[in-house]
Amino acid sequence: MGLFKNYINQTRKPEGVLGKMMIKGMNSGHAKMADWGMSHLQVTAPAEILDIGCGGGRNAAELLKRYPDSKVTAIDYSPLSVEQAAAYNKDAVSSGRCIVQQGDVSHLTLDENSYDLATAFETIYFWQGLERCFAEVFKVLKPGGCFMIVNESDGLDEGSKKFEKMIEGMKLYTAEDIEKALKSAGFSEVKTDHHESKPWITVLAQK
Repeated sequence: MGLFKNYINQTRKPEGVLGKMMIKGMNSGHAKMADWGMSHLQVTAPAEILDIGCGGGRNAAELLKRYPDSKVTAIDYSPLSVEQAAAYNKDAVSSGRCIVQQGDVSHLTLDENSYDLATAFETIYFWQGLERCFAEVFKVLKPGGCFMIVNESDGLDEGSKKFEKMIEGMKLYTAEDIEKALKSAGFSEVKTDHHESKPWITVLAQK
């Protein structure tokens, strides 16, 4: 595997020196997309937020800023991401507003009916069994809770299709794929918004 291919494969589960580079790059490179996604949130005062696939922790930090009275639990299945996200949010972790821990979305070991809002930025491409994972998110959300998915790819853009071929375990999904899986997992209302000039999508689903 060449260096470039090795580097881009760090998107799935960052490890080692290249993983640290990838995490830093994701924090900055995905910021505009993540903020665009967050602009769609209609949730006014979520007490408990779950950020799934938290990466380097930048989006968890933004959620803490957006909702100053909320607590955020950030999970990732990469130990390196957990380490980096905890460091990025060290003050919030120290104050008790943020918990960063290792976790697998295909088998969440979190309390059921506990979160008002769950978020997933640039991560569902790597979830094993979309409907099963969505059902796990559904399980831990409170009744009426919101699940927001923000993807850089709508599953149709050629640039992302090239990366899908190079990155092990990556699978692109269209908005229709995501909506179907969400409804199969139990979510009732699903709404998708496409960026006006980019292949970005934001999907909001309600339990």
